[in-house]
Amino acid sequence: MRTLGIRSRVLLAALLPVALFAAALASLFLVGRIDDLETAHQQRAWSLARQIASAGEYGLFSGNRDALQNLVHSAKREIDVRSATFVDAEGHILARTGQPGYAKLPAVGGASSESYDRATRTRLLTEPIYESQLPLDDPFDSTARGNQPKAKMLGWLVLEMSLDKVLHRERELLLAGILTTLAGLLFGGFLAVRLSRGVIEPIIKICDVVERIAQGDLSARLEVAAKDNSLRHLEDGVNNMATRIESWQDELRVRIVEATAELRDKKEEAERATLAKSRFLASASHDLRQPMHALGMFIGSLSLLPHDDQSRHLIDRVDASVRAMQNLLDALLDISRLEAGVLRVQTQHFPVQELFGQLQRDFASTAEDKGLSLRFRPSRLWLDSDPILLHRIVLNLISNALRYTPRGGVLVASRNRGSHVLIEVWDTGIGIPPESQAEIFMEFVQIANPERNRDKGLGLGLAIVERTARLLDHPLRLVSQPGRGSRFTIEVPAAPAAAQLIRPVAAPVALGQFSNIRLLVIDDDELSRQGLIVLLESWGCKISAAEDLVQALQMVRHDGPPDLIACDYRLSDGANGLDAIKELRGSKNLDVPAFLISADTDAELIRSADAAGITLLHKPLRPARLRALMHQLLQRIEDDAVA
Repeated sequence: MRTLGIRSRVLLAALLPVALFAAALASLFLVGRIDDLETAHQQRAWSLARQIASAGEYGLFSGNRDALQNLVHSAKREIDVRSATFVDAEGHILARTGQPGYAKLPAVGGASSESYDRATRTRLLTEPIYESQLPLDDPFDSTARGNQPKAKMLGWLVLEMSLDKVLHRERELLLAGILTTLAGLLFGGFLAVRLSRGVIEPIIKICDVVERIAQGDLSARLEVAAKDNSLRHLEDGVNNMATRIESWQDELRVRIVEATAELRDKKEEAERATLAKSRFLASASHDLRQPMHALGMFIGSLSLLPHDDQSRHLIDRVDASVRAMQNLLDALLDISRLEAGVLRVQTQHFPVQELFGQLQRDFASTAEDKGLSLRFRPSRLWLDSDPILLHRIVLNLISNALRYTPRGGVLVASRNRGSHVLIEVWDTGIGIPPESQAEIFMEFVQIANPERNRDKGLGLGLAIVERTARLLDHPLRLVSQPGRGSRFTIEVPAAPAAAQLIRPVAAPVALGQFSNIRLLVIDDDELSRQGLIVLLESWGCKISAAEDLVQALQMVRHDGPPDLIACDYRLSDGANGLDAIKELRGSKNLDVPAFLISADTDAELIRSADAAGITLLHKPLRPARLRALMHQLLQRIEDDAVA
């Protein structure tokens, strides 16, 4: 409800009592006058009825209808008489004038009666007419008076009186009362406006100035002209307030300018520090990945050679350490890819059991080493999702469950929910407190690892799970109790029943040797290049190695086009692998499959490689991942040749 302004409230305070008083007086006057009119009309009607009835006694007694008709005609001359009727004792009409408003004669007893009809605006009176009794005996003889016979009823008069004149007068009185009340209100309002103007106008001016000050016009001032001391004091106070606010604002503006300049300097300093740190971390990451990449290649090649048991044990331990470091670096890479938004969702229909089988092979030895039970509940359900990204989600959930479960085990199961399938990972681990359940999905957060033990990961697994689930639009839920364990649930769309019958069965790819496959390697880092060459040659590939684009072009001209191109992204003299691959393909109009290998995890590089349609592998490179990619690219060449 809108609040009334001060002017409206003052007028309301002045007019409301006047209005109530005027309405009360008018009502009292009208009620009294209307009652007087009704009473006067009633008395006049009865007086007229009795006069006519008395005059008609002789006519009724003698049966003189002409005399009775003259009487009713004379009664009709009254302006408010609608009809008059003489009726004899048997109920026969002897004389009548006017148009009666009733359908039949009213029932009459031995006394006068009256009825009032507001709808037809009439008053109906019935007056009985009795035979006059004149005592003939001694008027002073009380015994004779008591023996007089009862008067005989000769008939009665029915007189119908109109109330139009009375009602008209009532309306006139009502209109006069309303006009009088309105006149009183107008006069009261006029006086209220005149008397309150000296108070309201200064207050309104004060309100206007305060409103202007509130909107930022600090130059607004009041002209002190009020005659009342209180109002004058208020006007002076408003002006003083505006002056102080203006002074404070000027001072505050100067302070803000100084603080802004200081913050700008600190912001630029922080940005320079952040840029320097980013450059340092990028360089450190790149320099760390390069030897890790070469080490992985050398160990991959070394593991293929024959060794005694002690040497084999040492090689396995070194390989496990390298894989642990690669897992940490891959987690950082996954975060970079999710932030860059370059991961593409490629959905297909596949059975849950296929996903569970892969995961069981991945974690069987890990669970056995920790003395934990790892169970996968068999399922016949099918899914409609990206199998690679979904595999990564469940893999991280199982890895996290095994890492934080000291005893008991982990259960992986699926539930049918109509159009969706719930994949659940249960554990009997340490559990997660309610206040930390939202926090664990943030990067580098580990609730149960305050000492930052690297054996417990970096704290990126659940962050990758949450972001990948959001990318797939698969709702993720967590239920956990400290000391009792946790349950992670991801909701995946179910594949339609028809799709389960027509899913193509992929032919198994034998991950064997690559005999006589010609592969061009371009890398300016000697250690990384040699590590990749040793690994590829152990697989049976024929390698042509170049440090830069110039050497690569010479080798293509001398040896002919290769079957595959493996190129590092950072090359000498500021060159990059994307431009090198483009130049190689354009020089001889070659359509050779190629892939990039880089230690850079920059989001812009990921987007550029994705836009160019070139697969990007990050260092340190896993031999299994490299072998799978090479099979995929070579299979694509064979498919194109067949087509």
